Amino acid sequence: MTEHQIATSVLVIGSGGAGLRAAIELAERGVDVLVVGKRPKADAHTALAAGGINAALGTMDADDTWQQHAADTIKESYLLANPDIVRVVAEQGPRGIEDLERWGMPFAREADGRISQRFFGAHTFRRTSFAGDYTGLEIQRTLVNRATQLDIPIHDTCYITQILVRDNVVFGAYGFDLNTGTRYVFHADVVILAAGGHTRIWRRTSSRRDENTGDSFRLAVQAGGRIRDPELVQFHPSGLLEPENAAGTLVSEAARGEGGILTNALGERFMARYDAKRMELSTRDRVALAAYTEIKEGRGTPNGGVWLDVSHLPREQIMRRLPRVYQTLLELQMKDITREAMEIAPTAHYSMGGVWVSPADHSTGVEGLYAIGEASSGLHGANRLGGNSLIELLVYGRIVGEAAAEYSASLSAQRRSRIVLGEARAEVDDLLNADGPENVRALQRSLRNTMTEHAGVVRDETGLRKGLAELDELEERIGNVGVHPDLAGYQDLAHAFDLKSSALAARATLECALERRETRGCHNRSDFPDLDPAQQVNLVWSGPGWIDREEIPAVPDEIASLMREVDTAGKLVE
Repeated sequence: MTEHQIATSVLVIGSGGAGLRAAIELAERGVDVLVVGKRPKADAHTALAAGGINAALGTMDADDTWQQHAADTIKESYLLANPDIVRVVAEQGPRGIEDLERWGMPFAREADGRISQRFFGAHTFRRTSFAGDYTGLEIQRTLVNRATQLDIPIHDTCYITQILVRDNVVFGAYGFDLNTGTRYVFHADVVILAAGGHTRIWRRTSSRRDENTGDSFRLAVQAGGRIRDPELVQFHPSGLLEPENAAGTLVSEAARGEGGILTNALGERFMARYDAKRMELSTRDRVALAAYTEIKEGRGTPNGGVWLDVSHLPREQIMRRLPRVYQTLLELQMKDITREAMEIAPTAHYSMGGVWVSPADHSTGVEGLYAIGEASSGLHGANRLGGNSLIELLVYGRIVGEAAAEYSASLSAQRRSRIVLGEARAEVDDLLNADGPENVRALQRSLRNTMTEHAGVVRDETGLRKGLAELDELEERIGNVGVHPDLAGYQDLAHAFDLKSSALAARATLECALERRETRGCHNRSDFPDLDPAQQVNLVWSGPGWIDREEIPAVPDEIASLMREVDTAGKLVE
C-alpha cells in the first residue's frame, strides 16, 4: 500500500477538546502542528458531555475560590487525587473559561450578562457553567471553529498504531487511513496523546463503538510510559439497556436532579436503603452501587436494570428541563418519558485513571511525549466531580501546548530509527496478512463480557482472578485472528488494533483492581468492604505483573482546611 511521510513539529493524537486546545495553543505560538483523529472532528467524544464545566468564577456565589474548588475535588476523590494537579486545574480554571468566551462559546447567562453557574453534587458553591444540556458539543464546536480560523490541519479517519521512540525519545508516530488504507509516517519532535480512556472494554458503556477502547494505554506503554490507577473507573448510574446497539447511552443525571424516582422491580424506592437522607440526589458512585446491588440480589427488571421515573413531573417541566433525555428515549425506544418509566442500569462512563503524567506539564517520562484529557490521570482519584473533566482539558491543553512548543524549540536535531519504523510497518503487515479462524468482533464481545462479569461495579478476588484467566485465553486467541479489509475500508484492521489496546487496558485494570484490596469511591471490593488508610496511594502499572505504589503529596493547609461534607439539598448530582 501507499505510504506517505509527513513532517510536523508537534503531532496531536485525538481531535477532541483536549487535543484541539493543545493544538490551538501551539498554532497561536506559531508552531507547526498536525491533529489526527479516528473519528470526525465535529463528532469527537467531547461532544457527548452534557452537564457543564467547572471554574470558580464567583459570578453566582462571590465567596467561591479556587482553593474551595480544589478542596471539593480532593475530598470527593477519596484522597487519591494529586493535590498539585488539582491546584493547577482549580487555579487556572477561570482562564480556561475566558479562552472559550473569547472564541465565541455561547454560555448560558443571567439577565445582567453574567455567565450563569449552577450546582452540581459535592460542590460547595455554584461553579458549573453550561450551555443547555449540550455543553460539550458547544465546546467542541467552539474549538473546531478556532482551529479552522488558525488553519490547523486536522486529519480525520486516521488511526495511529504506534508512537515512534528511539532511546526513550519520541520522533513521531505510524498509522493508516481508515478509508483508503494509506500508511502514514509522521515525523515529529513532540507527540501529544489525547486519545481518551478505556471504558469501551465493558459491555455497557456511554462510549460509542469505536472510541475509548484503551488506545492511549497501549500507545503509551509501548512507547515506555506507565498507567496510573486503571482500576478507578466511574460507572454512571443511568445507562439505557435497549436497544442493544445503543446499550449504555446515558440518561442525564439531571433526570434525578429534577425529581426523578428510582424503583426496583418490586416497586420499592430502593435508595432509602442506601442513602435515606439524599435518596436519588446521592453521589454517582453510591447510586451506581445501589442499583447494581438491587439487580444482583434479584430485585432488578426483566432486562437486568432498575426503573427511573419522571412521569409524575409536569410535562412542561420535562420538556423544558430535560429535552435531550426526552428526545433520546423517543428516538431509541419510541418511549414518551412523560408517561412511562425508563429502564436503566450502571454503565462504564469515565476513566479516572490513565497515563502517568507529571503535575507541571503532563510529560510522561518519555521525552517529547505528553498526555492530556481522559488519556491522562491524577485529577479525579476514586470519584470524579461532574464538570471537572471539561475544565481539565482546557487548562492542561494550554499548558501542554506551551511545554511542547518550548521542547520542540530546544531540539538541535531529531534522531530517528529505521529499526523502530520497520517494526511499526511489520505490525500492520502482520495483521493485514492474518487469516486465522478467530473473529475480531467476537473476541471484543468476549473481552467486554469478561470485564463486565469480573471487574464491574463490585469486584472480589475470586472474580478478578477468573477474569485474568479468561484474559489469558483471549490473548492467545487474539494471536489467531483474521483481518479482512473490504470495499468499505480498513475498519476491520482498526478493530484488530482496538482489540489489542483493549486487552492491554483490561490486564492493567484487572491487575490493579486485584492489588487495591479496599473499597474506596468507585472501587468496590466485596471481600474488602472498608477503606484502608494504608492504601491511600496511586497504583502505577508498567506492564503485566509490574505494579508500583506511588505516594501522594500532602494536601496544602490552605486547601485541607476547606475540605468538608457538602450538603446536596437542591443541587443536581454529578
